[in-house]
Amino acid sequence: MGQLVGWIMANSAANRRRNGWVVSLLEIQPTDRVLEIGFGPGLAIADLAGLASQVHGIDHSAAMVRKATRRNSRAVRDGRVRLVHASVDRLPEFGGPLDVILAVNSAKFWEEPAARLRELRRLLRPSGRIALAIQPRCPGADGATTARAAQEHHDLLVEAGFTTIRVETLDLDPPVACLLAINPG
Repeated sequence: MGQLVGWIMANSAANRRRNGWVVSLLEIQPTDRVLEIGFGPGLAIADLAGLASQVHGIDHSAAMVRKATRRNSRAVRDGRVRLVHASVDRLPEFGGPLDVILAVNSAKFWEEPAARLRELRRLLRPSGRIALAIQPRCPGADGATTARAAQEHHDLLVEAGFTTIRVETLDLDPPVACLLAINPG
């Protein structure tokens, strides 16, 4: 089942567009150390590997770790990408502060999301950036559904201590909201 879901995710034009868009919003620098949470088939990981000095990824699905590792095999072999079967509530070590953290359509599944975000904030260097992208998938989801989800995620980011929060929107059906925030230090 995981392989089928991964194939669908990897071959969906909307998934490709959404992931590429989120990466473009992050303004990744060549020296950045990045973590993607819930990387699925590794679409954003592939984009990030060409931009950042080091890319870490965690996913709770062993099938997605295998798929993303195959997709990014050269960067994994070169040591630029490290993909781990792990959950956001049991994070591995990343060898120092991170510059950027992103999660595309995964934060809504986290238990105690404010606590998870506080923990992620501790992993970021001062002025480090986080991006949470949301595209609601419930029946009848529309722009209003996306706006409500964005507000919920905004409130969680504030509760976790992030600042300078802005929301960008990608016009898909339903729209995608990406919340970008800063770790004040």
